[in-house]
Amino acid sequence: MKRVAIGVLGTVLDKRGKRENRWNKWRPTVGMCQQPDLHIDRLELIHSARDRGMAEQLVQDIHLVSPQTEVKLNTITLNDPWDIEEVYTKLLDFSEHYPFDPENEEYLVHITTGTHIVQICWFLLTEARYLPGKLIQTMPDRHNKSDEQPGNPAGNYAIIDLDLSRYDQISTRFQQISENSVSYLKAGIATRNATFNRLIEEIERVAIRSTAPILMVGPTGAGKSFLARRIYELKSERHQISGRFVEVNCATLRGDSAMSTLFGHVKGSFTGAQNDRPGLLRAADNGMLFLDEIGELGLDEQAMLLKAIEEKKFLPFGSDKETQSHFQLIAGTHRDLRKQVSEGLFREDLYARINLWTYKLPGLAQRSEDIEPNLDYELVRFAREQGEQTRFNVESRRKYLSFATSSEALWSGNFRELGASITRMATLAESGRINDEIVSDEIKRLQESWGYTTKPILLPELDQPIDLFDQYQLQAVIEVCHTSSSLSEAGRKLFAISRQQKQNPNDADRLRKYLSRFGLSWETLKKDKTEN
Repeated sequence: MKRVAIGVLGTVLDKRGKRENRWNKWRPTVGMCQQPDLHIDRLELIHSARDRGMAEQLVQDIHLVSPQTEVKLNTITLNDPWDIEEVYTKLLDFSEHYPFDPENEEYLVHITTGTHIVQICWFLLTEARYLPGKLIQTMPDRHNKSDEQPGNPAGNYAIIDLDLSRYDQISTRFQQISENSVSYLKAGIATRNATFNRLIEEIERVAIRSTAPILMVGPTGAGKSFLARRIYELKSERHQISGRFVEVNCATLRGDSAMSTLFGHVKGSFTGAQNDRPGLLRAADNGMLFLDEIGELGLDEQAMLLKAIEEKKFLPFGSDKETQSHFQLIAGTHRDLRKQVSEGLFREDLYARINLWTYKLPGLAQRSEDIEPNLDYELVRFAREQGEQTRFNVESRRKYLSFATSSEALWSGNFRELGASITRMATLAESGRINDEIVSDEIKRLQESWGYTTKPILLPELDQPIDLFDQYQLQAVIEVCHTSSSLSEAGRKLFAISRQQKQNPNDADRLRKYLSRFGLSWETLKKDKTEN
């Protein structure tokens, strides 16, 4: 296979030395052809028309040191060799018209000569495979060089293969870096829920690659604020953001204070405005603004927020001079904003602007398999904050988890309520162990807070008698069905653990078949509940 080198004439380095003295100087193009272990069959030498004489001299010198090397001169016109657009276009044009023959020839692209712009363009074209070859870099001999003993004028060379797939260590490292970056958010979230895991992975990829607003929809306590801060930490660690994380609950903003808090005000703009105030949007400049419960904002504030998102400009309250702030918005809400738009309570244009990336965060009751890891997370946090370790007795832990993951546990306050529950038990555990008595009291406390009253579930009439074991099991299943809005939701609750082992779990079909064993159906159960 023939070896072909492609390069540009070095109008400075290739010209070094006069007459016979030039053979004592390192000249990169000549030196490449002088390498004893690098046979060059053909050199495609690119030059400008004004340097034709220098190029022809170089052809003669290469013929003397490497008679077997054929040198072909290629003339291109560059008005400005430092103009990257012009240089890239001309070299790309050369590459597209060159008759490459990879099956019979291998190619080396010489990146030592030419301006830095030329070298960059050679790199880009080779990396993009417009040039189907490798890079070759030549360099002067730095060894044993002194005034009495000059270095070898042929110099040295290095071949660079841009195909990273050939470098296992590098490609493995890149893969690890990629995997680590897509696990940053998950590292701070205790979850075993496959669906939620996929949700977090997508949020992380979007956060890394986009500065567009993100909308998180979910019940109070579902973790919107925690997730927003983790997104900020992720972008901050990757140096994608340099400002502050600013958080505000829009439900606390009313009237003039809403405008002032968000957009700032000037002195004297309203009663009590004794000084200028920059506002939270200004405080989030180059950072991240998390507006929780954005659905509670008034229409005037919504209009100003839309302008701030789109133009990065807004008017502080009472001012006629615009101010600027470049921030990324994350919004949170427990409301159905689409419904609010139809009711005239939320601006349609603002909703369209923040609805590019919308994620629905499930409540704790829909993630019952995540209760145990979050229990451990809350114990660790309690130990860190209080400086003392607290643990469950084995049976007490089992008892608490059995209740916490059952259909009885409403978890209307979601993860915030679970955290409060663990904190209460850990605080009461004077010996550092949470026992049965503490767990029983906590279960009773939670039931009372949810308005829970014990009411036995009556089994419907069955075609045949069943064992006591099956009666208790069926009662539990019926209870879950009564508290679920759909057959699929009930199935997810009942098969929360075993469904993770299935590639395509069909919870609804599985539950339907179970009920049919006793001559029951989802429709009859819901009807019985309505009638009772």
